Amino acid sequence: MGTGRVRIGLFFAAALAWVAGTARLPSQSPELRWYKGNLHSHTINSDGDSSPDAVARWYKEQSYHFLALTDHNYFTDPQGLEAFLGAKDRFLLITGEEVTSRYGKAPIHVNAFRLQHTIEPFFGEDIPTTLQGNVDSIRGSGAIPSLNHPQFGWAIDAATLAGVRDLGLFEVYNAHPATNNEWGLEEMWDSALSAGREIFGIAVDDAHEFKRFGSGRSNPGGGWVEVLAPELSEEAILGAVGRGEFYASTGVKIEQLRRDRGQLQIKVAQNSDRQYRTVFVGKGGRILARETGLEATYRLRPGDGYVRATIIDSNGGKAWVQPVFPAKGS
Repeated sequence: MGTGRVRIGLFFAAALAWVAGTARLPSQSPELRWYKGNLHSHTINSDGDSSPDAVARWYKEQSYHFLALTDHNYFTDPQGLEAFLGAKDRFLLITGEEVTSRYGKAPIHVNAFRLQHTIEPFFGEDIPTTLQGNVDSIRGSGAIPSLNHPQFGWAIDAATLAGVRDLGLFEVYNAHPATNNEWGLEEMWDSALSAGREIFGIAVDDAHEFKRFGSGRSNPGGGWVEVLAPELSEEAILGAVGRGEFYASTGVKIEQLRRDRGQLQIKVAQNSDRQYRTVFVGKGGRILARETGLEATYRLRPGDGYVRATIIDSNGGKAWVQPVFPAKGS
């Protein structure tokens, strides 16, 4: 064999070895990891007290992986900040806006994610049409809607949440001190789920104050999501959120989570000497099971409708695991 043929043969052998070592077969799933982020925050471009740079730096310095700047009726474009604060697989700025409307005295606020320009608010003839109009407007712009603080100003009731179409996300916890978190939000969620809406619950800061900290202030760090995704990109994070591949938290950390069309499997990460209780909830808000300890599992049974979980620790921290539904046709 000539020298040229030997060299060509060695080249193809090396190329095949590289492909075998690095290529991923279509049937193989990419490696997933947890990314912590906040999807609701404000800057001086609306009613926050700090610049977009200062707000983004706070979250990056606190080891968050991603942040959405969601100013009221203003698109704070993060492109410039992303250029010098963004870091591959370490920190990402997600595009966002809080589309801020109302009906009478009822505040109707819907966050929009994955957008390129300011989305103007819609004002309807009542609360349901105002909410639906803003959700439709956000969807029509190619963005993703998420209902903010439903009980701020007691604007949204259970029937309204259950009736809205194409929503997908709502805030089951909002850390702002004026949002009435502890007054039936989970019951509202179960009402919507029981009505056939596949809607997932996020926890957020809704932070406005980054210069003064204390009780009763709208400070950062009170609520967040942990998203299981293959990479830190807007597409991957928002795609996983849209599928419910995340949990919302005010302090409880989950070490392992499995969600599929038949069951929930949860393993909580131990923090100090805290104790943990997991409550599994199904259709109509019915408690399906309670388990104490770090590990909890529930398999759907006929009539359950769905199963979601709330985890409570002995120090008051919570986490919300997104619902799973029966397999189609079962």
